[in-house]
Amino acid sequence: MSSIGIPGLILILVLALVLFGPKKLPELGRAVGHTLKEFKNATRSLTSDDEDDDEEKKRKELASKEASAKTTPVVAEKDAAERERIEREVREKMERERLEKEIREKLELERLQMEKEQKNA
Repeated sequence: MSSIGIPGLILILVLALVLFGPKKLPELGRAVGHTLKEFKNATRSLTSDDEDDDEEKKRKELASKEASAKTTPVVAEKDAAERERIEREVREKMERERLEKEIREKLELERLQMEKEQKNA
């Protein structure tokens, strides 16, 4: 088998640049990189033992618990404030949707009543 060599590699790169354009090449490279990374992780998980995975998960959980215990009160306050803001937004959205539903139902009832009145008249 012969190798591609430097001139062949340059030719392939020039063709890729012409076909995909300079704006799409970085996106294409990132996509290929992510695909290879996912493939590598999938093959690694298939070949590793379940015991190794369980021990690694336990270590990661312990590390995350220790890290969360070490967070400063300021970070915890920011997280709590952010959580409250999100909860408030969700409650407001749910209330808005409930009101919209009630309005739609009332409009539908009024429409039906008008149709009945028109039929009777």
